[in-house]
Amino acid sequence: MIDTAMQNKKIHQGRNIKRFREMLGIKQEALAFELGDDWNQKKVSLLEQKEIVESDVLVQVAQILKVPAEAIENFDEEQAINIISNTASFDNCQQPAFFNNQPTFNPLDKMVELYERMLKQQQEMIDKLEKLIKTNKKTG
Repeated sequence: MIDTAMQNKKIHQGRNIKRFREMLGIKQEALAFELGDDWNQKKVSLLEQKEIVESDVLVQVAQILKVPAEAIENFDEEQAINIISNTASFDNCQQPAFFNNQPTFNPLDKMVELYERMLKQQQEMIDKLEKLIKTNKKTG
């Protein structure tokens, strides 16, 4: 059962953008570059401080980070930790025979899949930056 304080807790979308960006190893400057000419590191920093992010910006950031916009809108770290810790404690107690505590997927496979996706995205970002550097050297 989720306690009512958690249900009333606001999800901080800007902080979630920062979490996902950092998990993917992307710097604020790189995100600003991907967002376009009117973006810079300072503007990304301010975005990450906003509790609610404009939906068009949120969708654009989600596309760049290659995560669902809903993940940024709904991710609550405290709730996720609570669910994980409550689920983990189920292993220490007796359960009725009809209670199925087995996930329908392998969590380790999901973590490996996420890690591989993060590595691929990081490599794509490096390739884009290298291309930008080469372009700047030719024009400069």
